[in-house]
Amino acid sequence: MSIAITVMLIIHNYWFLYIPYLTWLYFDRHTPEQGGRRSSWIKNWTIWKHFKDYFPIHLIKTQDLDPSHNYIFGFHPHGILAVGAFGNFSTNYSDFKELFPGFTSYLHVLPLWFWCPVFREYMMSIGLVSVSKKSVSYVVSKEGGGNISVIVLGGAKESLDAHPGKSTLFIRQRKGFVKIALTHGASLVPVFSFGENELFKQVDNPEGSWIRTVQDKLQKIMGFALPLFHARGVFQYNFGLMPYRKAIHTVVGRPIPVRQILHPTEEQIEELHQTYMEELTKLFEEHKGKYGIPEHETLVLK
Repeated sequence: MSIAITVMLIIHNYWFLYIPYLTWLYFDRHTPEQGGRRSSWIKNWTIWKHFKDYFPIHLIKTQDLDPSHNYIFGFHPHGILAVGAFGNFSTNYSDFKELFPGFTSYLHVLPLWFWCPVFREYMMSIGLVSVSKKSVSYVVSKEGGGNISVIVLGGAKESLDAHPGKSTLFIRQRKGFVKIALTHGASLVPVFSFGENELFKQVDNPEGSWIRTVQDKLQKIMGFALPLFHARGVFQYNFGLMPYRKAIHTVVGRPIPVRQILHPTEEQIEELHQTYMEELTKLFEEHKGKYGIPEHETLVLK
């Protein structure tokens, strides 16, 4: 809609509206990579309270964090819309401030969204920033500590495996966040959001199927995935795009201390990445029974 409005303004030659804004857009293009521009007023909108209470969304802490340090939270799984990440780390109605006093969270999303005129302003106002290397580095290198980069590590590709009852993560090839953590000495924290994959049903798309092949190709071309999902309607429960009312429990795991290495080797990156996956698996195994996952269900890391 924001792109369509901008195009219509150009077509109908409302130059006094689009020229000043496009000029502003050019000079403001780096802001999403420099901590964004959040608005307490928008983060406090009452709609976010109803959003949190609808599912409801819960945030669980397993260990205190040191506010004099910076951290990278690896959020899993992506699900269809990463609802737990947004509800817990972007609005002011979660328990984040009570559980982690002295911290500011930055939820990183695809850079392409910040090229959508007008919509980008709204995204930054709610606390979203780019997931580029420059953006993450900016947050975790801030002096004084107390900053948390929240990255949905599985990204768009993982959303194609977001099926109810499944816990499949795309993580084995995701190592960029590990290199950034080593470069800046930011501790890594695995985060698992139980219930994230239960909010929508997705058309069956096993690897090798024609549907998955098309989805993978589109994802590579456009940079984001197109899962074919559905759930309930507003006034009926049979079909619609409104998510099911399923509880989400986002559990923040134990921090992994990281010693700063300005130029980490491949071996050092691989070692820390392996440690992260082990801690993530432990977090899942320790808490899955509390949140309705059968004992025989295991975490699949791809």
